[in-house]
Amino acid sequence: FRLALIQLHVSAVKADNLQRACGLVRKASANGAKLVALPECFNSPYGTQYFREYAEKIPGESTQKLSEVAKECSIYLVGGSIPEEDGGKLYNTCTVFGPDGAVLAKHRKVHLFDIDIPGKIQFKESETLSAGNSFSVFDTPYCRVGLGICYDIRFAEMAQIYGQEGCQLLIYPGAFNLTTGPAHWELLQRGRAVDNQVYVAAVSPARDEQASYVAWGHSTVVNPWGEVIARAGAEETIVYADIDLKKLAEIRQQIPILSQKRGDLYGVEVKK
Repeated sequence: FRLALIQLHVSAVKADNLQRACGLVRKASANGAKLVALPECFNSPYGTQYFREYAEKIPGESTQKLSEVAKECSIYLVGGSIPEEDGGKLYNTCTVFGPDGAVLAKHRKVHLFDIDIPGKIQFKESETLSAGNSFSVFDTPYCRVGLGICYDIRFAEMAQIYGQEGCQLLIYPGAFNLTTGPAHWELLQRGRAVDNQVYVAAVSPARDEQASYVAWGHSTVVNPWGEVIARAGAEETIVYADIDLKKLAEIRQQIPILSQKRGDLYGVEVKK
C-alpha cells in the first residue's frame, strides 16, 4: 500500500495551516496514498509560548477538519499532532481517522522534550505540556500501526512494545531541530526499524528559517532492513513510499530475531 508523508510549511495562522494541510491530503490521496500522515504541531507554530494560545479540545476545529477530509478521500489519516487542552492541562496529541471519518486512535506524547545542549539549544516542553500515559495502536486492512510523537522515537522500549503487539509500521510525527536533526533523526529511524524489523515513517514540518524553532525537515521512510526508501529535503512537499509487507515477512524469516529473543533472560513489558 502507498504511504504519504506531508511535510507541511506551518505558519502562525491556524486557518491557513488547516486549509493547506487538507489540500495536500487530497493531493496525496489523488496520487494513490491509502495512509497519509501530517507532521507534529501541524496547526500551530512549535514552541512552549504558543501551545496554550493554539490549544483546542478534541473533538474541536482541527480534528473536525481532519475527520472530514479523511472521509472525503476515504483514507486513513494520521493527524500529525496539535496542542490539546483537556481539564486545564495541555498535551501534544495525535489523532487518527479512518475512511469513514471516525477516530481510530488518540496518542498523547509520552516523553516530553526537555533538553539542554549548551550553546546549541534549550527546550522544555514540560513548562506547559503534560505527558500522555498510554501506547497507541490502530489497525488498517493493510497492517497494524504504532504511534509515537517526535521525542518518543528515542525510547527503544516503546517501539519494542509496538513490535510485540504486532505492529509492522511505526509512524512518528516529529519536529527535530538543526542540532539534533542532522545528528540523530535518520539514525533513530533506522535503529527502530532494524531493532524491530518494521517500517518506520517520521514526518516533519517543512523548515522555516524565520520561525522561533527551526525544524530539520527531511521526512523519511525506512524499511525493515534499515534502508531509507523515501526522503524529503527541507521544503514543503509530499513524500510517497510503497510499503511492501511481503518484504517485511521475508526479512523476519531470514533473520528471525523476534522468535530468538531470550525471554528467560530479559523482557520489555507494559506496566498496567
